[in-house]
Amino acid sequence: MNNAVCRMVGCEFPLFAFSHCRDVVVAVSKAGGFGVLGAAAFSPEEFERELAWIDAHIDGAPYGVDVLVPETIDPRVTALSTNAARAKAISPEHRAFATGVLESHGVAAVSDDMALPEGVGITPEVGVALMEVAFRHPIKMIANALGIAPPRMIEEAHKRGIPVGALVGAKEHALRQAAAGVDIIVAQGGEAGGHCGEVATIVLVPEVVRALKQAGYETPVLAAGGIMTGSQMAGMMAMGAQGAWCGSVWLATTEAETSETFRDKMVAARSRDTVRSKSRTGKPARQLKSAWHEAWDGPGSPGALPMPLMGLVSEPSFRQIEKAAATGNAGAKELVSYFVGQGVGLVEQVRSARAVVQDFREEFAEAAGGLLAMIGDE
Repeated sequence: MNNAVCRMVGCEFPLFAFSHCRDVVVAVSKAGGFGVLGAAAFSPEEFERELAWIDAHIDGAPYGVDVLVPETIDPRVTALSTNAARAKAISPEHRAFATGVLESHGVAAVSDDMALPEGVGITPEVGVALMEVAFRHPIKMIANALGIAPPRMIEEAHKRGIPVGALVGAKEHALRQAAAGVDIIVAQGGEAGGHCGEVATIVLVPEVVRALKQAGYETPVLAAGGIMTGSQMAGMMAMGAQGAWCGSVWLATTEAETSETFRDKMVAARSRDTVRSKSRTGKPARQLKSAWHEAWDGPGSPGALPMPLMGLVSEPSFRQIEKAAATGNAGAKELVSYFVGQGVGLVEQVRSARAVVQDFREEFAEAAGGLLAMIGDE
């Protein structure tokens, strides 16, 4: 397609696939979309290995990366510079509560050796280290979330001719990003999985497009949040978006990093079965509702810790949960969850990532053709 983002990143079809799985990234890019590898789950060394693997298997197709460099840090954790120091800051009350949630569902408590290693986690220093790894590879876009893209990211990317993307949940955030020099705005509505705001996609996208235009910016916008079909993508583009940024739809693919238990829960879920909660990362993030969220968001909870402390509690716990669920533990299955948006209600089966891209293309063409027919354009 001939539009701004396709020209910027070199893809055929402006379907951006955010995934933590390298196989999804490769499959989508080779099918004509644009795979974006999420870096937050990796250490810099692991991220290097993942990108090297992509380079060796993507056959020259374009791809990008998404890193998390938080703009604001909770003052309660600013003095904690290592995961060891952060772990010590977690109260016995929070540790005991997490253990109680696991054990009440027949899952063994997290042992000390399951703690997150140094160099992993959602912190500014880890984000910058991941960014430096990314620039050693032939990426065609780098995106940032959780605030304004760091000046260094924009500077280094533009030196290399790489466009910078940024995720926003409000029009004022979009204007700040454009003023900072960001090249592509991803307007992500509250329906989205992971960290998201509260404004619905159908409102946010035209609001951001209009605000940018009125301020004199020609920054293209990608629509994100709840988009699971090509017809939805066409609708967003009719509102002024240049393409779609999708995450949840790839979680129900054969290549995804998700477990069979979670994929089964996705297929069975309704759109109302997600929850926006701080109980996994410490910031509001939409996930598949589970017994974990009922406990942490309930009246007996000590409350979520700030980012990144909450991740030091939740991530080892979820590894233990997935391990137990894989053995058939029914209680563990009640706890299984992952970041997913309200579009989960549109997931009817597990497909390959390539099939998802093809379905998006066909649905998009059919929807766009239908709009043209309605206005009498042959």
